[in-house]
Parts: sequence; C-alpha cells; structure tokens
Amino acid sequence: MKPMRLSQVDQLPQGADWVYEVKYDGFRSVLKWEKEEVVLLSKTGKILNTSFPEIIRFCSELHEDVKSFLPLFLDGELVYLMNSYQSDFSIVQRRSRVKQKQMIETHAAQLACHFVTFDLITFKGKSLTNQPLLERKKQLFSLFETLHLPLHVQPQRSKSVQAISYTSNDAQIWENSKWAGAEGVIAKKKTSLYEPGSRSKQWLKKKNWRLVTVVITSFTKGNGYFEGSVLKDESWIPVVHVRHGFTPDEKKALIDMFYQNGIETTNSQWQIPPSICLNVACIDFDGKHLREPQFASFQLDKDPFDCEWDHMLRQLHPLPSEVKMTSPDKTVWSSHTKNDYMLFLQNIAPYLLPHLKDRLLTVIRYPQGTGGEPFYQKNCPDYAPSYVNTVRHGKIDYVVCNNLETLLWLGNQLALEFHTPFQPTSSSTPDEIVLDLDPPSVNEFTLAVDAALRLKDVFDEFQLTSYVKTSGRKGLQVYLPLPPGRFTYMETRTFTSFVCKFLCEQEPDRFTVERLKKNRKKRLYLDYLQHDLGKTIIAPYSPRGTKEGLVATPLYWHEVNRSLHPREFTLPSVIERLKETGDPFRFMKETDNGEALGRVIHTLTDK
Repeated sequence: MKPMRLSQVDQLPQGADWVYEVKYDGFRSVLKWEKEEVVLLSKTGKILNTSFPEIIRFCSELHEDVKSFLPLFLDGELVYLMNSYQSDFSIVQRRSRVKQKQMIETHAAQLACHFVTFDLITFKGKSLTNQPLLERKKQLFSLFETLHLPLHVQPQRSKSVQAISYTSNDAQIWENSKWAGAEGVIAKKKTSLYEPGSRSKQWLKKKNWRLVTVVITSFTKGNGYFEGSVLKDESWIPVVHVRHGFTPDEKKALIDMFYQNGIETTNSQWQIPPSICLNVACIDFDGKHLREPQFASFQLDKDPFDCEWDHMLRQLHPLPSEVKMTSPDKTVWSSHTKNDYMLFLQNIAPYLLPHLKDRLLTVIRYPQGTGGEPFYQKNCPDYAPSYVNTVRHGKIDYVVCNNLETLLWLGNQLALEFHTPFQPTSSSTPDEIVLDLDPPSVNEFTLAVDAALRLKDVFDEFQLTSYVKTSGRKGLQVYLPLPPGRFTYMETRTFTSFVCKFLCEQEPDRFTVERLKKNRKKRLYLDYLQHDLGKTIIAPYSPRGTKEGLVATPLYWHEVNRSLHPREFTLPSVIERLKETGDPFRFMKETDNGEALGRVIHTLTDK
C-alpha cells in the first residue's frame, strides 16, 4: 500500500475543520505489523528492516501484548529525533546507506531512530481507510494507550514506536515548530478519508523555509544549475546548486550575465568573480549543501564579501523572536564570539536541556568573556523577561531552565557554566548519584581514567548501570541514575563513602578522600561529599569557562582509556561528535538502579 501524499501550500488553512501536526524531516514509512513478521517499508516499498533493526526488535518484544490487535498498518515517519519537533534527516539517510552488519548494530545503539506514527490504516486486519481521520486517530491513541506507548513524541524515551500528537491551534504549533527547527507543519481535514497513493488536498503541508544569502560563482549549461558559495577563511565554499524558483526572464538574465561577463572553464561550465548575491530558500543544511534549495530573490545591493559562513549559519538558525542578542561579535573564548556561543547553545539545546529541566540552576557568568572575572549567579535578576521561570527556595529565586528561550537568554548574559543539584525542584531526594574524580591537574588525567574504570568494575559487580562524562576541566564524573524518591542523601552517602574508601584502600598512593588539597599530594581526590542536598555539579554538555572552550561531555565506557584527554571536547568538536556517535546519556534517565542499589545499601547498613 502506497502512503497518502500531501499537497504543499504557502499558508495553512484555518478553521474548525482542520487539525495540525508537526512535519518531521525523516523517511516517510509504513509499519506493516503482522503476526508472522514486522516489516518497515519506505514510501517506495523498499524494506528498511536491515538498516533499522532497533525498530523491528522493539516491535518483536511487544508481540505478546500486541498480537490480539494484529495485523496493523501504521503510517508515519522514520526519524532521528533532536527534540519533540525536529528530526535530523542526514542521520537517517546516513544510516540507511550502511551495509556492514557490525556498523549497523553500532549505529542502532548510538544513533537509535524512532518510528513516529500519525495514522492507523489497518486494525486487527480490517481496513480503516474509509473512516474519517479523527476516528482513525482515536483508535490509534486508544491502541497506544493500551500498549503503554508514548502518545506524543519524546526523544529521551527509548520506546521506538511513538504517536504524533495533533492540535487545533495552528498558530502555536507553527511558532513552536519554527524555532525548534521542524521541517514544517501539516494541516489535515478532520473528515479526510485515507486515500492510498493519492496527493490529496485534504492533507496540506507548509514548510519552514530558511532564507540563505549566497554568491553566484558558476553556471553549468548541461544541467542548468547555478552554484552558490559563501566566504569562509578567505576561501569561497560552494554550499548550493540551484535551478528551481526562477522565472524564465530571471533565469535568462542570469545566464546572459555569465555568457557576457564570465569565463568558460569547460565546454559546459562558466564562472564569474564574486559579484551577484541572491537569497535561496531551503529547509536545512547537511554540512555541505543546502537542502531542497529554491531561488527566492536577488540581493543586488549586498556586498558579496558579507556572505560569510557564520552569517549563513545564523540565517539557518534564527533566534526565537523573544530572544535578543547584544554584542554578537564580542570575544567570549579566544576563538569564539558570542554569536558562536549562541549558535552552540541552539545546537546543544536538545542534549543539554533535559539535564537542566526542573532543576534549581546556578550559573557562572563571564561578562567580559573568559579573559575577565567570573561570578556565580543563583538569584534571578529583576530584568529577566517574562518567559524565564523561577522557583523560590529559601530566600533565592532560582532560574529553572526548561526551554530554549531561557537557555539563550542566559547565553546572552554570558552564563557559560550551568550547575545543577542532584534532585528536581519537587523533591529533596536525589534522582542520581554523581562521583567527581578530581586529579591534581590535567597532567594526571590518567588517574581519573583509572579511577573511573575501577568504579565501573565495582558497579558492575553490584549490577548497577553507570555512565561517565568529562568534567570539562581536568577530571571525570561517574553517574548512577536513581528512581525518583527512592533513596535519601543519607542512604546514598552510606554507599558512596564505602565505594570511595574502598578504592583508596586498594590504591592509597594514587587515590584519596582527603578534602584539603595540601594533604592530597599527587593523589586523585574522590569527592563523595559533593553529592549532597544543596550541592551542585556541572551539567552534561555545559561549556566551561576555560580558555580552551571545553565542554563537560558524556562518553561511552569503551572510550575511557589512557589515550583519552579532556582537550578533545571543545565546543565545535562536541557538536560534530554528537552527529557521528550520538549521545551516550540519551536514555540514561530510563535506567532503574533501584533494586540493585537497595540491596547494596541494605547489606552495608545491616553490618
């Protein structure tokens, strides 16, 4: 069965007859879920099971719960979720091209995709195509509720099949989608029937076009493409080949200009010096090329040398309308401006925000950049905008950073470090244990590596699942996720003090729990006292105020070895790393160490 198709529009229809959904930038797919097998099909009918085994395994594990509802046909999108609105198409595409089995499995673990569904086509083997849209959705959500599957898209949930929610508020979903980087928004007629293979006027899509200004540098006569470039490090970098969107007169005028003023480099290609700028509409940038480019307008008054790489990135990632950036060219780190930092925050937000959510935030601000004096800030200033939420604790109004706007406002204030407590605002008990492994200096970083690996061995012996990250400075930090409300700080202290003192007994010349630096000598400090009510830890993916611009970066355990060094994890390298190997902490909060830790604490307190 070929999926129903959408018609593109410039404006979303309005009225009570319509509902609206996010349009995700992935592979349009159909999940054919039968009693004998599960098949994931592309819109052209290609079987995707081999490339995305995590989806198939998840469905197979649900067999006993779902078998009474089979066969099922679900229409949806295969996505790599960045947030609840955005999918990274380049990762889905890259994964689809991998053929080597071991690499497929590695990607399935590190870059796990989701199948997000918006329609139920067949239920218990019965076609629902002649039922109205809202009736199909009602049955879809009822089924997912029964199966305990997410009823809206949740990137930090490992459940591979999720439902796409819908709304009647077109303005709100458009605003949210725009700033979250979604591909666009879909409008659907409530009464629409499912028409396999047809391009329907009942389903309409509006894309979230971004305008990028480029300089035309060449024309290829054979295929009719114009090449657009931007300036980076004094070199012109091609970023787009565009031929659509021109009127016949515009295209002819541009071609004539190449013939009259350009240089023929081959029989079919002409080049001109940088002189003519134009705006290109696109939906994204894959690192090399603008995606789905269309000519939008000429920018004849623009200086070509203003069409720079950084300017293109800012056009691709506009700031939310509520957020204002001051002094974008101000130097923050020696090689990064405030604009660079704000772009970093926009890119890191899907990974950083889950660790800031519902936490009393302490930031370290560097008003003059890392070359100036920093200061801690806990109390929210009076001039904070209305979208910044606070929670009063004691005599302090703490910022609670649950959204991109607040994060970017803090970034504009040059808050470079984000420190959080070990418990959410609603609780006085920890939902994580974090042990800070602090060597005397970065030159003894291998001490932190050895301590982390020893801790992992101990935790493995106790059947506890642990995670690890760099501190962003000179050490490592080891995490144990906990079920909320299960343990008190007194109970976790019993455990952490035992583990740290055990390591010190094993290696007294290398590890210590001595708080006074002068008494530590050249030993690594195992800081279990920092894990307590009222204390904080640097958040995963927070930058640090070091001159190198390092980031507190989650790692995979196999990376923790003597060749590891914290200087590898700079602002730009961490963004690239996430695209290549994913987020080691992505599903960390689903880990339940409750039973295992309970047994250990019981043994320790029963002695």
